[in-house]
Parts: sequence; C-alpha cells; structure tokens
Amino acid sequence: MPEGGASISKPSAGPADARAAEGTPDTAPGGTAATRGGTAGAARGAGAAARRPVPGRRASLLVTLLLGGLTATPPLAMDMYLPALPEVTRSLHAPAATVQLTLTACLAGMAFGQLVVGPMSDRWGRRRPLLAGLAVYVVATVLCALAPTVELLVAFRLIQGLAGAAAIVIARAVARDLYDGVAMARFFSTLMLISGLAPILAPVVGGQILRVTDWRGVFVVLAVIGVLLGAVVWVKLPETLAPADRHDGGVGETLGAMRRLLADRVFTGYTLAGGFAFASLFAYVSASPFVIQEIYGASPQTFSLLFAVNSVGLMVMGQVNGKVLVGRVRLDRVLGVGLAVVLVAATALLLLSLGVFGETGLVPVAVALFVLMSAMGITMPNTQTLALLRTKHSAGSASALLGTTSFLVAAVVTPLVGIAGEDTAVPMAVVQLASALVATACFLGMCRPWKSGTSMKGGGV
Repeated sequence: MPEGGASISKPSAGPADARAAEGTPDTAPGGTAATRGGTAGAARGAGAAARRPVPGRRASLLVTLLLGGLTATPPLAMDMYLPALPEVTRSLHAPAATVQLTLTACLAGMAFGQLVVGPMSDRWGRRRPLLAGLAVYVVATVLCALAPTVELLVAFRLIQGLAGAAAIVIARAVARDLYDGVAMARFFSTLMLISGLAPILAPVVGGQILRVTDWRGVFVVLAVIGVLLGAVVWVKLPETLAPADRHDGGVGETLGAMRRLLADRVFTGYTLAGGFAFASLFAYVSASPFVIQEIYGASPQTFSLLFAVNSVGLMVMGQVNGKVLVGRVRLDRVLGVGLAVVLVAATALLLLSLGVFGETGLVPVAVALFVLMSAMGITMPNTQTLALLRTKHSAGSASALLGTTSFLVAAVVTPLVGIAGEDTAVPMAVVQLASALVATACFLGMCRPWKSGTSMKGGGV
C-alpha cells in the first residue's frame, strides 16, 4: 500500500532544505524515505539530537479528521454503551457493580494496550500497529455483541480496550511527529473539537439504538465504525515516522526511554495531573447513567441529552483554549484555572449529594456536572501538551505513558463510584473531589509552575 504524501502538506523550498541540512529523511511521494544530506546512520547519530517536527509540515483536513476520529475511539466505545447499562444489568441478570466492571475492563485494556502499542509505533512506524490494533478491535467488538454472560462481556471488553488503545496512542504520536510548541497545543484543541463530537453524539445514538434493538446492537454499530476507520487509515494515512527516526533497540531501549521520561519530574507531574483529572471525569462517565436515570428518574433519552450538553461544554472550552488562550496566556496558568474550577464543581456536587442544601432535584446537579465537564476542556489538552513538550524523541512511548496513566487511574477508581449501590451519588462526588485534589497536588508539587522554564507561553519550553 503506498504511503503517499498526499495527505501531508509540505513547503516546497526552505524547510525542505533545512531537512536536508539536518540529514533528516524526507518522505517521497511513493512512500520511500530518501535521506538528504547524509545516510540514515548519520541521521541517527549527531543529527538526531536536533531532530524535531518540521516547520510548515502539517496534516491535511482529511488526516486531521481521521486523527480526531481515532482519538474518539475511547469515548465511542464508552459513551455509546452508557445508556444501555441499566438494560445490561437486567438482560444478563447481573448487579450494577458487576456491569460497571465492563467499563473498568475496557479502561484497563486501553491503559495497558497503550503501554505496548506506543513503543511498537516508535520501532515499526505508526501505520502497521494502528491497522493491526483496529482489526483486533473490530473482532473483539463483535464478540461483545455475542456475549451470553456478563463474565464473557467483561473479558471481551478487556480485549476491545487492549486493541482500541492503538487508535488513541498512535493518533497522539502522529500529532507529535507533525507539530511542536503552540502549533501542537492548537492541534490538540482541534482534535478535541472533532473527538468531542463523540461524547455528544454517542449517547444520543446509543439511546436511539435502544429504541429499535437491545444493547447488543450498540456493539454492532461500534464494530462498523471500527471497520470504517480502518479502511480510511489503510487508504489515506501516510507514515509520519521516518525510518531514521525509529528505535530498533528492542525491549531494553523501550524500557530505557520510559525510565528516562519518568525520571523527568515535570513530565511525570503533568502526566499524573492529567491522569487524575481524567479519573474525575470518568467517575462522572461511569456513574452518571445510574445517578441520572435511577436516582433522578430520567429516561435514557433525557440522560443522553444531558450527556450531550455536558460534552458541548467540554468541546467549546477546548476551542476557547486553542483559539483564544494558547499563545496569549501561559499554558500552566490556564491549566491551574481549569483544575481550580474542577475542584469547586466537585465540592458543590458532594455538598448536593449529601443533602446539605435539602432536596434540590436534578437541575443543580446537572449544572455542577456541566461546569466540571467544561473545565476539562482547558485541563486535558494542556496536560497532554505540556507533558509532550518535555520530549523531542520517543513520542510513542511518551504518548503511551500519558494514556496508560489516565486509563489505569480511571480503571482503578471506576468501581469505587458504585461501592454504595445505585441509590446515592455520594461515591461519585467523593471520587471526583479526591481525584481533583490529587491532580492539583501533582501539578503544584511536581511541575512547580511558578518556576521559569517549566512551561511556555506560545512556544518554547
């Protein structure tokens, strides 16, 4: 399959000369890497230290949409299924806490899958691991649709998560291949706009699917989406990691790269802050179907509408971050404000859940959830950007550590939101507040944003 450069636009003069001077391979139209200004070995040597995303090299609209679709794989796999959770408990005669393990299994799979696929993409390029992952994802999703017991559903969801991890980790790595600094921050906000459509549309689509079929139909639709994504990747996504930039040292080099990344206190701080912020978000994702439908008596369609409204808030704030704040305000300051808002919203939710203000109904809870979700729009992309800016090499491994941390922490906290049963929202609020507190502590204690050189305003580290 040709890995043509039609989907990646490149300037015709200056930057190409710069690539030649650095000895960096340039992807030729037929998909072969022609080394200009030196051999591949020389590129791995002295020139490697200066290697970074090429100025002027950017993703086409189609590739941007595709990367957004790939990053939407986790919310699609989770959110389209959410309105069906109460039905799954009845259909498979399983308690709510056990059914929530289907979310935990998928999250755990995505966590550990990224840890494997990220380094693989640094060694073999981005396309091959991505195509293989999407193929296994489709098969596992079909098996989920056929699962006769909740135990098998949990097992198949684990495999689905392991394979689906390829989509999100490689999408981030491709973005790092193409962009740096402000451009990368803005591109992540663009990806959030595209992938943000998934949590808006997925529960609505899931709710409508439940009008005409049962929960198994949701997985059939997810399998079809996986096939479509794989087809577009096969036809349109070029290889963005040149052969000279790949690691061929095997497991030892992979572990060494990850060890070096984790030894960077600031990188680890941003990674943990993003992971616990994501845990706060996912406590809402996993508990809200029961809180809104079982406690407050809303229909699956009403829940889907509220979920979509919250996702709009996240998406809009993501665009405010990318179009208004990036380049004008230091990213660490924006991140600090986002974490503060999450703390306030989580505190309000806990007080409402404890009945401090009496019987308040669904509206105040929905407002607090909307504020919390909207704040994620300026929290999540900035933790990712600030962490990835700490590394010029091993983008796949760095992306894997980011994703693994987020999904692993979320997988651990998800069962906690159902620990007190289906009749109270207190566990959800406690998990959200505790996660937000830990995220803030990691940001302040490890990243130390008040010190110069730990962040950027519009460029540079």
